[in-house]
Amino acid sequence: MNAELVGVVLLGLGYLGLLFGCGMAVERSWVPVRITRHPMVYTLALGVYASAWAIYGSIELAANAGFGYLAYYLGPAGAFLLAPVLLVPIQRITRTYQLSSLADLFAFRYRSRWAGTLVTLLSLLAVLPLLGIQVQTLSDAVQLLTGSRYSAAVALLFCGIIAACAVLFGARHSHRHRHDTLLSVIAFESVIKLLAMLGLGAIALWWVFDGPQDLQRWLEGPGAALQSATPQLEAPQWRTLLLLFFAAAFMMPHLFQITFAESLSRHTLLQASWTLPLFLLLMALPVPLILWAAQSANESVPLTAYAAYLMTEHWWVGALAFIGGLAAASGTMMMIALALSGMVLNHIVLVARPPEARSDLYGWLLWLRRGLVGAVIVGGWLFAESVGRYHSLTNLGLAAFVGMAQCLPGLLALLYWPGANRKGMIAGLIGGIGVWLWGLWLPLLFDIALPALPFTLLMPADAPAWYNATLISLAVNIVLLIVVSLFTRISEGERSAAEACSVDAVIRSKRLPLEAATAGDFPAHLAQALGDEAASREVDRALKALNLTPQERRPYALRRLRDRIQANLSGLMGPSVARDIVDRYLPYRHDDAPVTDDIHFVESRLEAYRSRLTGLARELDGLRRHHRQTLAYLPVGLCVLGDDDELLMWNQALSQLSGISGDSVIGSRRDSLPPPWPTLLGSVLNASQTPLYKQAVTLHGKDYFLTLHKAVLSGHDSRGGSVILVEDHTEMKWLEEELVHAARLASIGQLAAGVAHEIGNPITGISSLAQNLRYDTDDPALLETADQIQQLTQRVTKIVNSLVGFAHGGRPALPLPAAPASLKTVSDDALHLIHLARSGEDVTFTNHCPSDIVVSGDAQRLTQVMVNLLSNAKDACSPQGTVLIEAGTQARHAWWRVVDDGHGIDPSVKHRLFEPFTTTKPAGEGTGLGLSLAYQIINEHQGKIEVASPPPGKPRGTAITLWLPLYQQDDHLPHAQDTDC
Repeated sequence: MNAELVGVVLLGLGYLGLLFGCGMAVERSWVPVRITRHPMVYTLALGVYASAWAIYGSIELAANAGFGYLAYYLGPAGAFLLAPVLLVPIQRITRTYQLSSLADLFAFRYRSRWAGTLVTLLSLLAVLPLLGIQVQTLSDAVQLLTGSRYSAAVALLFCGIIAACAVLFGARHSHRHRHDTLLSVIAFESVIKLLAMLGLGAIALWWVFDGPQDLQRWLEGPGAALQSATPQLEAPQWRTLLLLFFAAAFMMPHLFQITFAESLSRHTLLQASWTLPLFLLLMALPVPLILWAAQSANESVPLTAYAAYLMTEHWWVGALAFIGGLAAASGTMMMIALALSGMVLNHIVLVARPPEARSDLYGWLLWLRRGLVGAVIVGGWLFAESVGRYHSLTNLGLAAFVGMAQCLPGLLALLYWPGANRKGMIAGLIGGIGVWLWGLWLPLLFDIALPALPFTLLMPADAPAWYNATLISLAVNIVLLIVVSLFTRISEGERSAAEACSVDAVIRSKRLPLEAATAGDFPAHLAQALGDEAASREVDRALKALNLTPQERRPYALRRLRDRIQANLSGLMGPSVARDIVDRYLPYRHDDAPVTDDIHFVESRLEAYRSRLTGLARELDGLRRHHRQTLAYLPVGLCVLGDDDELLMWNQALSQLSGISGDSVIGSRRDSLPPPWPTLLGSVLNASQTPLYKQAVTLHGKDYFLTLHKAVLSGHDSRGGSVILVEDHTEMKWLEEELVHAARLASIGQLAAGVAHEIGNPITGISSLAQNLRYDTDDPALLETADQIQQLTQRVTKIVNSLVGFAHGGRPALPLPAAPASLKTVSDDALHLIHLARSGEDVTFTNHCPSDIVVSGDAQRLTQVMVNLLSNAKDACSPQGTVLIEAGTQARHAWWRVVDDGHGIDPSVKHRLFEPFTTTKPAGEGTGLGLSLAYQIINEHQGKIEVASPPPGKPRGTAITLWLPLYQQDDHLPHAQDTDC
């Protein structure tokens, strides 16, 4: 081993060590997340497209096709410029259904495991030449720098280290997620190879040539003959190359994974639509400079691909080219190994040997993938050593790009032709692969003359083999895809997947119940395929993503949980295996009920998709939202039930009435609703005639009266079901009862007026006898008794007159009182009357009214008010209770207050305390007229009543405050006499 070889090995190991250090810095969060997740990192990671072909192959292509080499850079630029209509729809599908590879996408859309397996095999065969280019350039570069015969062994050493880095940065975890470390490493390598290419271009322009003018003189002088001798691509060949590189930009396995599986967001992908073309433009600029510099420094360039090593004899120029090539090759090899290992695992290994219930399923899958990563890279080294070294980089690269282009017709049909089916796609793909293998791939393996391809006679005589193979294979592919799809039927599963993949469609999920009754039943079913640990983890992961609980029973929620588990398993095992597991262990229950679309799911998808609607579709969606909001904010309760009794809508008014959130019950069955709603809704659904008026129910501990209306949805365009309106007629019911009560009060009032009239005569007699008693005796005791009888009869007369006035519409029967009345005197009189009743003697009454407070009013009627208040206060107090009478003045009014320490006023009657016949006393102990009469009397005195129960600062009791106008001396001065003048 010579010194040059040791130096190159150390240089390569040093670079790979730097790469490892970069990855560990990101892995240990030494680099801020705002940097590792910056959109520019994603763009630079997409620069993995610029593989060793960009460092070496593009120079070789420039020597053989002139500026035709630009097709390698313009093709992906065109693909990313079309990101809104081509790449963004693919990103939406892959992110929604956890699809990480082109094989996953084909297996999902065409509902066939054979589609995924066929695409995987094609990818494996097509990528082998590209992988061989990476290994071959490493070996050739070592050979050019050292002249050692151990270059292949050094390349194998580098391959082993690259495989270890791929496992470390991309296959450390079993669950699929965005590999920030891997993308950061790939982005770092893109920066290195870009700087290397720009450095080589600068060396060519300013070191080999003495600036642009010197280059121009060489091109017009010695270099003119060389440029004229360079073959030029014809226009059809140029366009075909553009198509090949256009397809390769997002269909190569490693590029598909970075473009769609590792992207941050739609915005990031759209931003890459201009940043990636800029990166590729910078990579393309130095290519002709390097070629011209090598041609100017050498009479002939035998290995045009390695022209960078021939520009100058300085070792550091070769070292710079070697680092650039190693950066390009290592990043491409890591991504190809990771992408292909996942495809082979999901669509070949697991299809041939489905997973069984294992105690460590994740570990088993992880080690399988790690082994496949190493196998892919070793396979690339074997291909390079056995096949690649005998062919040019151009032939190897074009064989790879033409092979992957066979997936382009199926991909475009996947997006834009819902009528394409698996039979047509597989037939077209097999036909195209057959032509490609015959025309390009087999000639790489066997150095023998093969029969010409069919339809070769229709091609130009001097057309290169890659051109004929590309056009014929794609033509056969497209024709078979269209013809077979048109003459064969598409399955229901394919139709559903086509709607999910179509650019302007929203998948219509079916409303079917599952065999599993609750989310908690899912782990037991899945454990038969995944094992207990993996099943529990996958179910918990899906529940967390959907914010559901294991107790969830709603059919809609269970369907979404099933879909989420399938999507998660698809990212772990591929869509074919995931679909088989879910269909087998979480099956739908097919009842006799008709199957209809899951309207709520369609609504949720439309809400998520509406920002991308345009034109008429946007207007229609706006109309849909308007109608839905009209129903959601309708001030009347509304719910919609499907024919299978699944709840489809529960508006806000019904949520407020029932106390049940719509989000918690939409998608559930009617019989799973809290009582009394299952019975109530069932009664209106089963009723032959509606509406059902004033159904008595208990909600939140209160009695409600609900009226229910029903409308059956039927017709050609209807999905069936019933709409139920729920009106709250509780207030109307109470108003009707109040109206009946008011009519009863009116009758009682008329009766009371008659009774009052009849009472008036005996009272007049009693008053007359009391007056006569004064003249029949001189006994002071009898005279005092006669005076009391006279006063009481006057009070009874005033009470009767007040009752008569109330019975006649509340009009006062007496003139407005205006005499002076002392509140202390009136309070003493009321207390005296209360003591005459001989009840409540265990209650202490206290009068704290000042003697100087005089109000304007009728003392007798104010006494009546105070008697009623004291009587109520006495009844509210417990034994040994206290009742306090106090008074004071404020401005031109006096306040008069009765305070007790009783049990207080029931809140249910507080708002109607002064209505007639309102009482909390047992039947026979109160009429409910006392406070109503008191209210009327105070109102006639131009006063007001305030009630506080309990009083401020006290835990219990009641305080009733009367406000009355103070008596003013000048209120009753005699008016001046009118005089005749």
